Amino acid sequence: MCGIAGYFQIKGQAQPDRDLLRRMISIIRHRGPDEFGAFFDHKCALGQARLSIIDLSTGSQPLANEDHTVWVTFNGEIYNYVELRPVLEKMGHRFRTHSDTEVIVHAYEQWGADCMKQFNGQFSFVIYDRKKEYLLAARDRLGVRPLFYTTHQGRFYFASEIKALFCDETIPRTIDYRGLDEIFTWWTTAPPRTAFENICELEAGRYLEIKNGRLHTNRYWQMVFPETFDRRRSLASWAEELHTLMVDSVRLRLRADVPVGAYLSGGLDSSVTTALIKHFTNNRVETFSIAFHDKAYDESRYQLQMASYLGTNHHKVSCSYRDIAENFPRVIWHTERPIVRTAPTPLLMLSQLVRENNFKVVLTGEGSDEILGGYDIFKETLIRAFWARNPESSWRPLLLKRLYPTLPLTPAKARFYLETFYKTGLSQGETYYFSHIPRINTTSKIKVFFTSEIKDRLKDYKSLESFGRDLPESFNRWHHLVRAQYLEARSLLSGYLLSSQGDRVSAANSIEGRFPFLDHRIVEFAAAMPPLYKIFGLKEKFLLKKAMLQELPPEIINRVKQPYMAPDSNSFMQPEPPEYIEAMLNEKALKRTGIFNPGPVANLREKCRQLSHAHLSFKDNMSFIGILSTQLLHNYYIDNFKQPAEIPREDFKIWQDYTDI
Repeated sequence: MCGIAGYFQIKGQAQPDRDLLRRMISIIRHRGPDEFGAFFDHKCALGQARLSIIDLSTGSQPLANEDHTVWVTFNGEIYNYVELRPVLEKMGHRFRTHSDTEVIVHAYEQWGADCMKQFNGQFSFVIYDRKKEYLLAARDRLGVRPLFYTTHQGRFYFASEIKALFCDETIPRTIDYRGLDEIFTWWTTAPPRTAFENICELEAGRYLEIKNGRLHTNRYWQMVFPETFDRRRSLASWAEELHTLMVDSVRLRLRADVPVGAYLSGGLDSSVTTALIKHFTNNRVETFSIAFHDKAYDESRYQLQMASYLGTNHHKVSCSYRDIAENFPRVIWHTERPIVRTAPTPLLMLSQLVRENNFKVVLTGEGSDEILGGYDIFKETLIRAFWARNPESSWRPLLLKRLYPTLPLTPAKARFYLETFYKTGLSQGETYYFSHIPRINTTSKIKVFFTSEIKDRLKDYKSLESFGRDLPESFNRWHHLVRAQYLEARSLLSGYLLSSQGDRVSAANSIEGRFPFLDHRIVEFAAAMPPLYKIFGLKEKFLLKKAMLQELPPEIINRVKQPYMAPDSNSFMQPEPPEYIEAMLNEKALKRTGIFNPGPVANLREKCRQLSHAHLSFKDNMSFIGILSTQLLHNYYIDNFKQPAEIPREDFKIWQDYTDI
């Protein structure tokens, strides 16, 4: 994992701006503090902040082909570079390093823009072809690694993080209110939209080209599901293949010239990845986890159980309410968008623990829930689709109680609550977002706090349609479960879990996360799997549990899933609110920002204060966190954006500069 940044003159040429590129790399140096490099000519500038993981001695970037006509700057990993190198050598390509980066250059020479299809990895990269005056930018299939861009005054700018784009002070910094509307609907924006006007995000599975003065994007991969499934194949056969794929995926993601650790949450997914490291490789296993002071969120009992079972050298960080409050502003600086939960904050602390123990790379279990059917939203969808066939049924909605047996209400009140909440949108079964209607309704409550001016601006904007563009042609003929999976992967996985809870909070501490479940071979395998093998009855991740029976203890296999969450609004009230709460949420600050209505926000703050020792509703928690994070974002990026402390000139290595030729 690294940080990349640069620019490309869309038409004509321009004098190189070395100081700008140095600032762009300086502000994202947390992504790669080991080495800083650059390339310049009159058309293009490429920069790199390197986190050295593979080929520590000769893998410096930007990197070129044999005759220096093709250059690349790259963030991420190409895991199958070992297998691709001899293939390319047989085709006549000569290598001078042992890095995975060089494989990208030669693959581009061989296959052009189709080179991404050859890669098993997590990546964003930019290739500049000097002869053709052509730029190619690409992002991995699932969106593990980010890439942002904008065009301004005839120049295309790109970077791993938005803050680097703003290092050109002529680029306007303005909140995109439609982006806010999408975040307060879906928890994320639909690419190319971001939280800032005219700042774009390259969507997962897409590449961007600039040639002959024109910019366009193309899709090279997307998650697709069959309309019918092979039900003749045995469960044992499916389980065996999944096990084989997982072992190989873990082995590939252990490729590194530095030690690799693993996150161990105590749940099924991280236990699977850690067990496979232990049982099928020779790697030393070091594990890292979060413990919470609030026992409602704490899973340390299961973490220690798995660490003991596998004999790992285990490390943990303990997270209190105060820890969340103190670290939350830093999280927003790195997420570069509002968030509606505090969950990224403990993960920021976790990546710091990894760094303090001199690790740069960790494997995690992220992605399993999306592709193998682990979330409650998928079970809710199956029940709601079943219920929708007979909306007046008195017993079908009772299935919802099986999902939430510990709901702290009387049976009658629990039934009333569940029926009222989940019956919303029951008649909209053919709507593409049918599965997400209950979540959308809860999240969208934040919008009641918008000022009348913002509401008026957004009155004609349909954020519900944001992820409905460019759906696969057969989408409406898919099973309800896989439609929900597709939408969850395209929205929450890429835009929030792999971003705000993933790349951003790990990169903040110069840590690279790797995700064995998101190997595209496993994603495609899981897509072909019958829904029955993902959720059997109401048993989530049924096939994964069958595949891993020999690797894990029964207590972990059979454990009721506990979704990863963290304390929300009460973190900011105990024992006393931090000073920035008043600074961000007082009437003057809210009026200056002009997004939220001060009166209702004051009432919400008081409600949070009075109930600081209780657990507020999801609606109130999301509203408080959403408002606070938006105000912090505005403060950092609109009101008080600061240029970075620059990397010393002598540390900014210019590998090639053609501007004097």
